[in-house]
Amino acid sequence: MTVRKSPSRSHSPARSRGRSPGRIGVQNGEKDWETGSAISSPASIPEYTGPKLYKEPSFKSNKFIIHNAITRCCLAGKVNEPQKNKIVEEMEKSTANHFLILFRDSSCQFRAVYTMNPETDEMARLTGIGPRVITLDMVESIYKYSSDRKQFTVIPSKTMSMSVDAFTIPGHFWQKRPGTPKKLGTPK
Repeated sequence: MTVRKSPSRSHSPARSRGRSPGRIGVQNGEKDWETGSAISSPASIPEYTGPKLYKEPSFKSNKFIIHNAITRCCLAGKVNEPQKNKIVEEMEKSTANHFLILFRDSSCQFRAVYTMNPETDEMARLTGIGPRVITLDMVESIYKYSSDRKQFTVIPSKTMSMSVDAFTIPGHFWQKRPGTPKKLGTPK
């Protein structure tokens, strides 16, 4: 029985020309890691004088997310079109960066749009039905809107941050309208 040996790797093109694999890149302008040299030195590369590429981080706005939540979830459909258009118009006029939706309760029934003031931690009503100003201690639950699922999910936290899209307040903050007496049951 005869066993043939496979040709050794010593006949590879890189070895046959007398160079190590680490030196192949030197021809392409890469650094030669064995000698620490490079073909083009940093002094020969001109300094960049174009526009400044680094941008200071800006305060992000959630206007687009809230706009989507209102049009696709909260006030979707033809019947809500006039109310939806009024709210979107008010949001466009506003200079605020952070908008929040107020729900009546955990059933996520739309009531109003508020703007968040990060310095005072107060929310001011932009449009809709609800208290004019809401402070953080008045907030009961907070929600995040999921654009792909087109629904709100409760955030298990009490900390109001810029990632919050909606909130609820306790029932006792909802004012009863004066002049609308409750219906009394008829005696039997």
